[in-house]
Amino acid sequence: MKTTRHATYNLNYHIVWVPKYRQPALEGEVASRMRPILHEIADDKGVEILDLTVQPDHVHLFVSSPPKNEPALLANWFKGISSRKYNHRYADHDDEKIGWARGYYAGTAGQVSSETIQNYIQQHKEGGS
Repeated sequence: MKTTRHATYNLNYHIVWVPKYRQPALEGEVASRMRPILHEIADDKGVEILDLTVQPDHVHLFVSSPPKNEPALLANWFKGISSRKYNHRYADHDDEKIGWARGYYAGTAGQVSSETIQNYIQQHKEGGS
C-alpha cells in the first residue's frame, strides 16, 4: 500500500501502446534510449514503474500511480513526453523520429494480481527486446 496526504491506495495500471503505423521502430539503440526516458517521466510525475518492456512494435508499461492520475492521463504523459524527449535528443532527421499511434490499451490489476501481470510482461521480455 502507498499513501498520499489524503489517500491510501494500491492502483496499478498496465498500459500498452504502439508506434505509428505499427512499424518495428523500437529496436536496438532506440529501445535502449527509450527506457531511461520513460523512467524520467515516471520520476517527474511521481509514479512508479513496476515493470517495463520495450518491444520492437509496442511498449508494455506496468505502473503504480496515485488516485489523482487517471489512466488516460498516464498514457498521454508517457506517449507524448517520451516522443518529444526522444525526438529532441536523438532524431536529426524526420525518418529517425518516434511517433505513437493514437490509441492505447489500459487495464488495472483489478482482480488479476500484480504478480500475474508482471509474469505476463516477463514472458514478453523473453521473446523480444
